[in-house]
Amino acid sequence: MTEIVSPRPVVDGHPASELFARKDDKGILRFLTCGSVDDGKSTLIGRLLYDTKRLFDDQIATLEKDSRKFGTVGDDIDLALLVDGLEAEREQGITIDVAYRFFATEKRKFIVADTPGHEQYTRNMATGASTADLAVLLIDARKGILTQTRRHATIASLLGIRHVVLAVNKIDLMGYDRDVFERIVGEFDAEAEHYGFATRVAIPLSARFGDNVIGQSPNMTWYQGPTLIEHLEGLELEPGVDRPLRFPVQWVNRPDLTFRGYAGTVASGAVHPGDTVVVARSGQPARVERIVTYDGDLSAAETDDAVTLTLDREIDISRGDVLVPADARPEVSDQVAAHLIWMAEEPMLPGRPYLLKLGTRTIGAAVTELKHLVEADTLKPLAAKTLGLNDIGFANLSLAEPVAFDPYDDNHATGAFILIDRFTNQTVAAGMVRFGLRRATNIHRQVLDIDKASRAGAKGQRPSILWFTGLSGAGKSTIANMVEKKLHLMGRHTYLLDGDNVRHGLNRDLGFTDADRVENIRRVAETAKLFVDAGLIVLVSFISPFRSERQMARDLVEDGEFIEIFVDTPLAVAEERDVKGLYKKAREGQIKNFTGIDSPYEPPMAADIHLDTTAHDSEALADQIVDYLIGNGYLPG
Repeated sequence: MTEIVSPRPVVDGHPASELFARKDDKGILRFLTCGSVDDGKSTLIGRLLYDTKRLFDDQIATLEKDSRKFGTVGDDIDLALLVDGLEAEREQGITIDVAYRFFATEKRKFIVADTPGHEQYTRNMATGASTADLAVLLIDARKGILTQTRRHATIASLLGIRHVVLAVNKIDLMGYDRDVFERIVGEFDAEAEHYGFATRVAIPLSARFGDNVIGQSPNMTWYQGPTLIEHLEGLELEPGVDRPLRFPVQWVNRPDLTFRGYAGTVASGAVHPGDTVVVARSGQPARVERIVTYDGDLSAAETDDAVTLTLDREIDISRGDVLVPADARPEVSDQVAAHLIWMAEEPMLPGRPYLLKLGTRTIGAAVTELKHLVEADTLKPLAAKTLGLNDIGFANLSLAEPVAFDPYDDNHATGAFILIDRFTNQTVAAGMVRFGLRRATNIHRQVLDIDKASRAGAKGQRPSILWFTGLSGAGKSTIANMVEKKLHLMGRHTYLLDGDNVRHGLNRDLGFTDADRVENIRRVAETAKLFVDAGLIVLVSFISPFRSERQMARDLVEDGEFIEIFVDTPLAVAEERDVKGLYKKAREGQIKNFTGIDSPYEPPMAADIHLDTTAHDSEALADQIVDYLIGNGYLPG
């Protein structure tokens, strides 16, 4: 089978980076095929490879053999099998993964991405679209425009694809009917304004038989436009707007005391020895002395060149920093507005902590507000509180630290990011920064003369959060109350935040959905942080069912200031106690989203204090906590 180009591919014996990054290969066109399932995307790419003579004899022999085993077109060669390389794809007749292929004509070289049509693989389609110049949007002439067609057009638009080919495929099954073609084109044109494509060309074709793919079809003399390959060969891409230098530092290269270099790949622009650059985050300037590669120094480095820069003086630069021109610095902010394409089975919950990776920088982040969900059909905003798998939304994000970025429309390389689950390390979303939030630059932290250490010193104690977590009825509030009484008798300064009490005031507007639970814990964690800053020992008694939110609370304070206490009570024991009758009501369906019944509880992986409520009474468990505080220096012995 033909080679797959991903992510460090080899094509015709050469690394793709050599073929596609050569300075004389300015005519390369990167495009993707997309659309609904079974619209013929893989067949079309197979036809392009077959008709442009990109296949060897052994590949054709393998294709003929596979067609007899897996084919869906009778005795004919099934060209889709050239692309559907996964066994599961062949057996199901669908595309699951993104497959990249290389082919060329006398006039141009091409990299094409075949992306999945099924809705559950929309995230894969977004991956293929992220580097494409053009989208071939296939439509089955029998079915017309479908929701998934619109979804893919929406994603292509959001990801900055400027050119689209509306490929009305399988026109042979509709008798090469001109009216069918024009009806579909008219329907798409009525909606095209939403997408903002710079060019749109509609072509009727049959990928199976090659009509209007490479040569003009004798079956559609009524169509006078270009064939698909003629349009792809002749498309004029916008002359690359001269974008300023963006050089994200991948790592600091310090092999010995005589050399310090900053390694990375030029994301945009160009750099030369003698150029003055600054660190985007801090504005510290330096002059480029050398551009170092394994094969020797260069006189210039341009977009996609992987190099090491040396500077004329040492300045504070670390992985994740971006070197830029002094007169063309990107925005730097810790709050941004962005479009998100959600890629995880677990929903996006505002307030939940994630990791954000932009370029070479990885920092903590959270969605502070979901402004709206983007309707796939019309791009219209819809009210929503969360995002599910394959949803597209527009949201505000808060970052743990300021990060350098450009709006995605100005520079894809420094405006695109991903969100990562902190526990599984799985990518949960792709994002495109639209703009920084002005409030991030208008609001500055006020320097105070009396700090946390001063307040804690006056109280003679080490401030901390004692975070009690466990099922409803586990005994959290009882034990926390006992611990506070013991600390009060010892002359300690404390405050107890109890889940039920806080919901009567600070969090009275919140319900018990997963999104509201996350916001409930976020507010309490921020409040607890303020109490710690006041020098207090704050006791927090909340079910707090999700590990990620408890980790978020821990991350708000300094190391050693957060003590997670797992009040471990089996569900059956908690139900037996059921002082408030809540479990009974939950079992009867009178209470929805009740932790342990129809809403999950995620026990701590490694709590600082583990309390077994089946082995000891509340008094003994409270003493166990006080002994921990004394033994670990939180209280004087």
